[in-house]
Amino acid sequence: QVQLVESGGGVVQAGGSLRLSCAASGRTARRNVMGWFRQAPGKERDFVAGTTYSGSSTYYTDYAKGRFTISRDIVKNTVYLQMNSLKPEDTAVYYCAVGSGPASTATGYDFWGQGTQVTVSS
Repeated sequence: QVQLVESGGGVVQAGGSLRLSCAASGRTARRNVMGWFRQAPGKERDFVAGTTYSGSSTYYTDYAKGRFTISRDIVKNTVYLQMNSLKPEDTAVYYCAVGSGPASTATGYDFWGQGTQVTVSS
């Protein structure tokens, strides 16, 4: 069984920054890619960013490029999402995810955490 513990969500003003963290534990051996998804009210869950096991390759959806940065600490088995220049439309529940890959697409992930709320006020 896999456990994913997310943290770092909260309320921030537009233009501000937040850093999300997700620590993975349990049976993660075959799930070597980690990523972030988000789900806004009334919308489907979308892929935001993903990274390979080493963290050397990262992938972003268009709206995340240039504003969000995903990184990974292999020793801690933790993935981070640094979000800068936040906009009200970034308001959503953000979910950490793991999978067997590929890291670049939503289909590469098959287990999600409970999510953390991010609210960006205008």
